[in-house]
Amino acid sequence: MLRALLILCLAAVLTAPVAAEQPPLQLAALDSKRYLPSPDALIAKTLDAVRASRLDEALQEVERVIALRPDFRLAHLIKGDLLLARARPLPTLGAVPSKGAEQSLSDLREEARLRLLSYLDQPNPNLLPRNLLQLAPADKYILLADTSRARLYLFENVQGEPRLLRDYYLTIGRNGTDKRIEGDKRTPLGVYTITSQMPRNKLSDFYGSGAFPINYPNEWDQAQGRGGHGIWLHGTPPDTYNRAPRASDGCLVLTNPDLTELGQWVKPGTPFVITDRVEWLEREAWTEQRQKLLDKLVQWRSDWENRDPEAFLQHYAASFLQGQGRGWADAKRRNILDKSWIRVALSETSLYLYGGDQMAVASFQQDYASDKLSDATRKRLYLRQEAGDWRIVLEKAIDSDKRVAGLAR
Repeated sequence: MLRALLILCLAAVLTAPVAAEQPPLQLAALDSKRYLPSPDALIAKTLDAVRASRLDEALQEVERVIALRPDFRLAHLIKGDLLLARARPLPTLGAVPSKGAEQSLSDLREEARLRLLSYLDQPNPNLLPRNLLQLAPADKYILLADTSRARLYLFENVQGEPRLLRDYYLTIGRNGTDKRIEGDKRTPLGVYTITSQMPRNKLSDFYGSGAFPINYPNEWDQAQGRGGHGIWLHGTPPDTYNRAPRASDGCLVLTNPDLTELGQWVKPGTPFVITDRVEWLEREAWTEQRQKLLDKLVQWRSDWENRDPEAFLQHYAASFLQGQGRGWADAKRRNILDKSWIRVALSETSLYLYGGDQMAVASFQQDYASDKLSDATRKRLYLRQEAGDWRIVLEKAIDSDKRVAGLAR
């Protein structure tokens, strides 16, 4: 039966038989305001019917998908298997001999696995993403990519906390993540910003309904010697509904309808966090993680205001204070002790976590005043866990943080 086909071939998702009565599947952010019917919503209904062994209903739903999007290859594959399942059991998804098509089938099987996983394992609305800890008031919306699940989440900023609005199927680089050099066909991991919006009429058909370049390589990438550029979030060619989970040269790719919808909220300056895996936390654990970083910023500012250069420099990693950093530290000592008083105010603070590197990024407005100087700047601190404490590994002023993206990757 196709039920065994689609469920068992996605064994990483399900490991036990499914009862006849199943709750309806739904996209995480599906609501009455979203355009309907969408191909993704109908694929969800198709898989829901398959899980409950309602094969005629599943066939009807997948035919609706194909009517909407004749270029949706996965829908055609599921329809073919549904028809074949009437005659004989099928051992795997796409169990029709096709010489030279195994790689394409492998991509489609992986797409089916990831789509089903996203439908069955939705984010709990009571949990919060570990990567987004504090949102600055100016950042109304935030993007978070989970590359291992081929999913892009859009969050709304609600009083500094992320609220999930939408989620989308996502394609990344054909060689995975952790971009290091130009041409490696990998997608970068880190905390980035949308730098511009490129409309369809300024691009070739390859980019579909438009593109949003991001600021890769950011300051931390540059400090690590990572190369390449021109990483965009963009659409697909007009004759292609979507691409395989890993199919780009490093960019992040959505379907054209999804990219168009996303354009209602995303604009230059929108934060974009890309991670291997999103971890969802209970509110208590999420709040504790956020407070540790906020406390670190408060102590960093207090030691500066108290004109205690040694305590202030303890907030920086040893690697930061070596080489050229040694001269910076000596100048900082003199600068602090040269003042009779110092006042530092931090506002518009955002806090984001990298993935497995145990790194955080804090961005804020810094208003500095002393008996000899006053100034205001936007600042970004990169912090890393060292011996159980957060220490600064890179500090940058970002008032003129503008980058024009090219096409190389």
